[in-house]
Amino acid sequence: MIITKKALPRRTFLRGMGATLALPLLDAMVPAATAATKTAALPVRRLGYVFMPMGCDQSRWTPPGTDGKLGELSPILQSLSSVKEHVTAFTNLELRNAYPGSHATSNAAFLSAAKAKHTESSDYYLGTSADQLAAQQIGRETQLPSLELSMDMLQTTGQCDNGYACVYQNNLSWSSPTTPLPSEAHPRIVFERLFGEGGNLAERRAVLRKRASLLDWVVEDLASLKRELGPRDQARLSEYLDTVREVERRIQKAEADVATSGLPTDLERPLGVPAAYADHARLMFDLQVLAMQGDITRVCTFQLARETSNRTYVAETGVADPHHPLSHHGNDPEKIARMAKINAFHVSLFAYYLERLKATPDGNGSLLDHSLILYGSGIGNPNIHDHTNLPVLVAGGAAGGMKGGRHIRYTEPVPLANLHLTLLDKVGVKIDSFADSTGKMGDLFSPVTI
Repeated sequence: MIITKKALPRRTFLRGMGATLALPLLDAMVPAATAATKTAALPVRRLGYVFMPMGCDQSRWTPPGTDGKLGELSPILQSLSSVKEHVTAFTNLELRNAYPGSHATSNAAFLSAAKAKHTESSDYYLGTSADQLAAQQIGRETQLPSLELSMDMLQTTGQCDNGYACVYQNNLSWSSPTTPLPSEAHPRIVFERLFGEGGNLAERRAVLRKRASLLDWVVEDLASLKRELGPRDQARLSEYLDTVREVERRIQKAEADVATSGLPTDLERPLGVPAAYADHARLMFDLQVLAMQGDITRVCTFQLARETSNRTYVAETGVADPHHPLSHHGNDPEKIARMAKINAFHVSLFAYYLERLKATPDGNGSLLDHSLILYGSGIGNPNIHDHTNLPVLVAGGAAGGMKGGRHIRYTEPVPLANLHLTLLDKVGVKIDSFADSTGKMGDLFSPVTI
């Protein structure tokens, strides 16, 4: 890498043997044309989506109060207290195209707001999802147009739910009505996709045995670069590299844990996946933060679990019931209370993500300031597969002038597609309509509440 006194390109990389490391946004990347641009780098806009499966208990989700402010938090949303000023909650959004009502259509419609073709075969048909419309435009300048992640290591095939092909439950992102984009749940594969060259499984294992750290490969470039940076940029780069090193350490620890777990030697278990769900999820969120910080991508989607997941969360919540059967609670108060604990746990992971974004400098603010993140589910009441009154949050900051700390409550159902259309508009994707949208949500970006 050649360093000059000119501004560094925003797409600056450090390259070593089999490794590529993108850099965070530095003041040195800003042209020294004016005094204003010397002190703060211009931010880019980022868009993220986090999917929560199987709805929630609305009585414990919906924030109290009717004044439009997100004051007292509901029981499920308690973990968001530290980032509440960046969060807006919605009441009465719907996914009309997800009816007649199923888990498959809930998952498929969440980002597409489109009606899934009812088929068990390979002639599936949906619609281009909102994240991929963003990737087509704001993703053109990055290494990866978008990043699709999940927590489920296995993807089922065939028919999964009420005559719908499993592809609808496996995938949130669709680059066209016939092209679902598979997600990745293995943190080591994601890390290598972001920072290093891949290869088949045998090649990856060989690399893991001989490569101590990604940073070791780019040490000469790092030393050269640091000599050219000012104190503020040096501190910012050091923080970023410390985070890269910590993510590597946790992946390597997970690999070591797998090797000494006492499981049968012939049991096929992916390397580098933490045994605990919460550790795995936080690591996947940390990888998204790194991807955004290094401007490797500006569009991320993350599926916390597939619809109809029978995962249990005993260690995290004390609830031994599998999630999917529990969501069909039959209005049993005790089952609903246990389901709400799972809902609250999932929200706590989202809170962790927002706190990490808020703590990560970016230009004249933080990654959270310059991002818009949608969290929610395609089901409202899971007991009846209802797609009305969806649990939905949007978090973010100054990138689009979003007003946080609010609860926007609609008296009549409003299409979730309106929210997708609005978020796309605020990150620079200008389209007239999206799926069954009826217009943009001006109230999300103004002090006026509905």
